[in-house]
Formats: sequence, structure tokens, C-alpha cells
Amino acid sequence: MKRITRTEAIDAIRAKLLTFVDDGHSMCQVAAQRGVFCGGFSQYTTRELRQRYDWIVRNRPWVKRAELEDLADRWQLARQCVLGTPLACDTQARDREQHHTCRGWNDFTDERLAEFHREIVGEEIEISCLSSTVT
Repeated sequence: MKRITRTEAIDAIRAKLLTFVDDGHSMCQVAAQRGVFCGGFSQYTTRELRQRYDWIVRNRPWVKRAELEDLADRWQLARQCVLGTPLACDTQARDREQHHTCRGWNDFTDERLAEFHREIVGEEIEISCLSSTVT
């Protein structure tokens, strides 16, 4: 089994995920729609989603889930643009991010990243401190 570092695993997953998104759809929305990766917005109940995006809900207490997901998607894309990050996962992993809706890549254990790597990249790996190929 191939051994790679956590950074290498994230880089490979990110490269594949970038083929799923475009300028009008954040990874959060795509993951929810396709049922891939973390599940994006769909991993949360409506109540949890409202809590995670409370600054949006505060100004629109009547907002329905579909509209909240759309607003949250646009907010994620705007943050990516402002920060110059390729995916919402990168934005949310930043320590200084103003509104953490998740912890991005930091939410995932090495084991979970290895699962994502297998599912998304199509390669079985083990994450270790040093990368090497095991035969």
C-alpha cells in the first residue's frame, strides 16, 4: 500500500474535488448535491445549518433551508474569492477565518482522509508522517 503524508493526501483530494466545482458552486453545495465527500450542507439538519450560518439567519429569520443553502453557497464562494483559497475546505481550515461553519480539512482524521482518497481519487493509501511506497 502506498504511504503518503496528510498534506499529499489533501492535495490529491483537492485536485479531484476541483474538477467537481465551478465559479458558481462551492464544494459545500456540490458535496450535498452529489452525496460525496463530507456531504456538504446536507450533513446538517436544518437547525444545525441555521446555527452554522447564524449571521445570515439573524438578518433573515424566516429563511427556508433551500434559500439558506443558496446564500451559504454564495457566501462560501465569496470567502474563497477574498482569501484566494481554492475550496471552502481550505477557507474553513484557516485559523483566522471570521465565520467557521466547519473546520475544513481539520475536521477529518487521517483515517477519514484515507477513505476520501480511496473514494474520490480511486487509490488505496495510508497516511503517515513520511511518504514512501510499501511493497
